[in-house]
Amino acid sequence: MKIKKRIFRTIAYIPFIVLGITLIVLSIKFSPTYVYRLITMNVADVYDYKNFENRKIREAKNTKKFVSQFKEEYVESLFDDLVTNTGFKSFEEWAIESQTTALIVIQKDIIIYEKYFNGFNRDSYFHSQSMAKSFISFLIGSAIDDGLIQSVEDPITNYIPELLKRDQRFQKISIKNLLEMRSGLEYNTDLIPFTNIHAPWHDEAVGYYHPNVRKLLLEDVEVSSEPGKDFQYSNYNTSYLGLIIERATNLTVSDYLEQKLWSKIMEYDALFSLDSKKSGFEYMPSRLIARAIDYARFGQLMLHEGDWYGNQIISKNWVQESTQENKSIPRDIYPKWFGRSDKRIYYNYQWWGHVNKDGTFHFYANGNLGQNIYINPNKETVIVHCGNSLQYYSSDFDLWNVSLLLD
Repeated sequence: MKIKKRIFRTIAYIPFIVLGITLIVLSIKFSPTYVYRLITMNVADVYDYKNFENRKIREAKNTKKFVSQFKEEYVESLFDDLVTNTGFKSFEEWAIESQTTALIVIQKDIIIYEKYFNGFNRDSYFHSQSMAKSFISFLIGSAIDDGLIQSVEDPITNYIPELLKRDQRFQKISIKNLLEMRSGLEYNTDLIPFTNIHAPWHDEAVGYYHPNVRKLLLEDVEVSSEPGKDFQYSNYNTSYLGLIIERATNLTVSDYLEQKLWSKIMEYDALFSLDSKKSGFEYMPSRLIARAIDYARFGQLMLHEGDWYGNQIISKNWVQESTQENKSIPRDIYPKWFGRSDKRIYYNYQWWGHVNKDGTFHFYANGNLGQNIYINPNKETVIVHCGNSLQYYSSDFDLWNVSLLLD
C-alpha cells in the first residue's frame, strides 16, 4: 500500500517537474527576463506598454486642427446591425461591453464623430498593437524618398550583412518580401496540446517578450522556405524592417518616426516601447503608443496619398504602391478566409485591404483587440476604432460593413 502511495505522489509531481524543466530550458534559450515577462504578463493587452521602457516621440509644434461637425446619431446608426447581432439594446451598451475605448469618424476632412469609452479620453494613450506595422511601412517609404534605401528590391543583406555568415539564403530575401509577409522566414506557431493557447516558445511570444530582439534577429531567426513564394504573417518581418531603418538612417526608429511624421502633423506626443533599456530596440510590430486622434491623422494623411494640407509628407507613389492590391500575387498563396471572389481581402506592404464587388477598395491598419485605422477612399472617410477585446467586435470586418453604409 505504501508503495502505491509513493507511486501516486510521484505521478502527481510530474506536471510540476515538467513545468520546472520547461522554465529552465526557456530561461537558458531566451533569458530569465523572457520567462518572467511570459509568466507575469501572460496574454498581451493594451496596457502592456506600462511594463516596458518607452521612448518618447515629440509632437508637431504647430499643426492643422480638424473642424468638427458632429453627426453622432447618424454614425451610431451605422452600427445598428452589429449592436443587434451581438445582443445589445443600444450603441452605448455595445461600446461598453465590447470594451471599445475610442471611436472617431472623419469624413471629407471634418470630424463627424469622436467619443471615448470605458475610462479613456482624448488625452489617453492607445496601444497600437499591429497597427504599428503600417507606420514601419511608412518609414521604409520615407527612407526611400530620402535616398537612404535604394529600393524595395534591395536584399536585406545590403543593410544587415552579418546575416550572410549564418545562411547565404538571407541574400535572397528582399525588403519587398518583408513588406509583403513573403520572406520565407521560419516562424513557430505551436500551440499547447489540446488547447488554442500559444506554446511558450511560439514566436509571437518570443518576439514580444524577448529583452534583446536585435540579437534574436541577428543570431536566431532562420530561413525556412523560398522567399516570395508563400504568405506567412510574421512579426519578424516587421522587426527586420525596423532594423533596416535603424541601419539606413543611423537613427533610432523613434527618432526617424518623429522626424518624418510626428513632428510634422501630429497633435500629441507618442511612445514606442523597447525590448529593454539595455538593448534599446523598439518592438516594431506592435508597441507604438499614441492618441486615437493622431491615428486618425495618419489615416487622413494616407487617404490624401501623403499630402497634408499642401505639404507632401511622403511620396504619392509610395502610398499607392503600399496600400493598393498587388494583383500579380496569386490568390492561392493566401488563407481561404481572404476570399477569392470580387469581395476579398488583400495584404500589401504591412497594410490590409478590402476589395468590394463594385471594384472599389478600402485599406486599413489592423491590430489585435480591436485597433483599426480604416480608410475608405471612395467615401473620403477615415474611421479609427480602439479597444481591448474582440468578443463583440470583429475588427476590420465590422468596419467593412459600416463603411459600405456611409452616405
